[in-house]
Amino acid sequence: MTQTTTDRPALVVPVLAFAGITVAVMQTLLVPVIKDLPVLLGTSPGNATWVMTATLLAGAVATPVMGRLGDLFGKRRMLLASLAVMVVGSLVCAFTDDLVTMVAGRALQGFAMGAIPLGIGIMRDALPRERLGSAMALMSSSIGVGGGLALPAAALVAQHADWHALFLGAAGLGVLSMLLTVLVYRRVRYGPPAGSTYSARSA
Repeated sequence: MTQTTTDRPALVVPVLAFAGITVAVMQTLLVPVIKDLPVLLGTSPGNATWVMTATLLAGAVATPVMGRLGDLFGKRRMLLASLAVMVVGSLVCAFTDDLVTMVAGRALQGFAMGAIPLGIGIMRDALPRERLGSAMALMSSSIGVGGGLALPAAALVAQHADWHALFLGAAGLGVLSMLLTVLVYRRVRYGPPAGSTYSARSA
């Protein structure tokens, strides 16, 4: 049995929805400058496509893997880990113009996709059944909303600042999402149902 405890149960859904927005921002981050990537990175258009493809591939791997690791080691812990990897990837991209380094950083950013199955798992553990459907719908919609907000915001940043600032913004969102997760979720316990004697471990 899994028991999620939180000091602020009313904030469970908003915090996870914010994680969904963070994922959406990471995915659409480079759309406004995608046509300029070959020039910005000093490479061919074919090679530049790997900057986008690496994130999609990493996300496709991270989604099932992080969900499974969440079951084994704790969803809260793995949610923080996936966001931390995304922040590291964002910082790597923010300070490079090298194609290979950029692709590596974008692959690390793809780990943010692991936040989706982990967030849904946390909702199932923390929320009553009657609230689960609406909460999951809100998290799903947050991804679309985040993408819609990210496109004009990213275009504005790319137009008026160095394009590397896009990655600094993504890193900032990742750090904020991690802080909110830490503040809202105290721990997740694993063991037999309440009333039994077991050794709990934090997630």
